[in-house]
Amino acid sequence: MVAINVNERSRPSVTWLSKLSGATGPLVGLLALCVFLSLSTDAFLSLRNGLNILDQITVLGIMAVGMTFVILIGGIDLSVGSVLALAMMVMGWTANIAGLPLVAGVAVALVASALSGLIVGLLVTLFRVPAFIATLAMMSAARGVANMITDGQQIVGFPDWFMMLAIDRHFGVLTATVFLMLAVVAAAWVFLHFRSEGRMLYAVGGNPEVARLAGINVQLVTIAVYVASAVLAGLAGIVLAARLDSVQPSSGFGYELDTIAAVVIGGTSLSGGSGGIGGTLIGVLIIGVLRNGLNLLNVSPFLQQVIIGIVIVLAVGAETIRRRRA
Repeated sequence: MVAINVNERSRPSVTWLSKLSGATGPLVGLLALCVFLSLSTDAFLSLRNGLNILDQITVLGIMAVGMTFVILIGGIDLSVGSVLALAMMVMGWTANIAGLPLVAGVAVALVASALSGLIVGLLVTLFRVPAFIATLAMMSAARGVANMITDGQQIVGFPDWFMMLAIDRHFGVLTATVFLMLAVVAAAWVFLHFRSEGRMLYAVGGNPEVARLAGINVQLVTIAVYVASAVLAGLAGIVLAARLDSVQPSSGFGYELDTIAAVVIGGTSLSGGSGGIGGTLIGVLIIGVLRNGLNLLNVSPFLQQVIIGIVIVLAVGAETIRRRRA
């Protein structure tokens, strides 16, 4: 009996170490990247550049939280970039053309995003459409609707207070949009680690059938996850609109790839069931720091795509090796 109690008491520390080890590789990579860039360019290691990196990753950071949820359950979401554009256009049309208050436009945009996620969730659960195909279809449909709203034209000009959310640095440090990203990340971390609903995501991703037998409504969890991913993509679109002071239907092209890359680089397994928000945040920072550093080094944008692709392959390979050794 004593031995059992000792083992039970030691389990939390073992669990904590296992969680930490999953993000240790990406964290070491981030630190090594920062050291390399600090030695390569004087402009990198400065407060101003650090704050610029935080401003630049707000959109990706918010979207990556939703993608983490999706990948944790063993799914994939290719529609987030298009849903981002759809939310932007809905908000712009509601506020600047329909004449409703901008706050109402934000609310309508988030509802439109939620409906997009709901459709995907229903396709995946009720109609058994593979997540890849369902989200690919939504990627095309949402982009099409975004273009139809204004016939492909952008909408420019929002209230000054809205634009200042991405410009004005509170306490001389962080903008409201960065605070929003950090709040989303913190809320997601608490949800995954301290709420039973969050633990359900790991159970569904680990083995859906076992999760169902344990009493978890797998279909409901799946639908909720895709809705959450879409809403966060819509929220990211609103943040992007504040940064640009405009909305256009072409926004968000390729964002789904960056979002998936951030989550995978952060150590979340594409097969589901393992990973977390901490690793995702590190993955987002790696992409943000890498792009910022490559720009400072005047590296061609085309070569940047090649380098980021190599980083993704290395991250997936490292994750595969780690899982085999575990």
